[in-house]
Amino acid sequence: MAISHWPLEERSREKLLAKGAAVLSDAELLAIFLRTGLPGVTAFDLARDLLGHFGGLGPLLSADQRSFCSAKGLGPAKYCQVQATLELTTRYFQEQLHGNPIFTSPTHVRDYLAVKMRDYQREVFVVLLLDSRHQLIEVR
Repeated sequence: MAISHWPLEERSREKLLAKGAAVLSDAELLAIFLRTGLPGVTAFDLARDLLGHFGGLGPLLSADQRSFCSAKGLGPAKYCQVQATLELTTRYFQEQLHGNPIFTSPTHVRDYLAVKMRDYQREVFVVLLLDSRHQLIEVR
């Protein structure tokens, strides 16, 4: 059944507007990003299939261009959209942390390291050197 025939409260966009993005599943968020499905396949069903194919949201978003574009329903335009979205996210977090990154909670540390280390494909050991006011001095 087409998404336009779903009850309003079950549609991803409407749910996001009413309750916020945090309540959406990975498949719902991805369906909003995809915007359209394939003939006979809704964007939501395509999103679920892609998450299953790649093994989750992380592997899908970090897939190289060849792997990403080989999946049914994805191509160079969607790959460019994903890369642009990831870069926008990185720049947003860098802007938020620019100047005086203050680490007053584990969440701040996690967010900072997620931006700094998102492209590493192997385990990396990082040391954050902070002053007595929890401001970043150096990353090693």
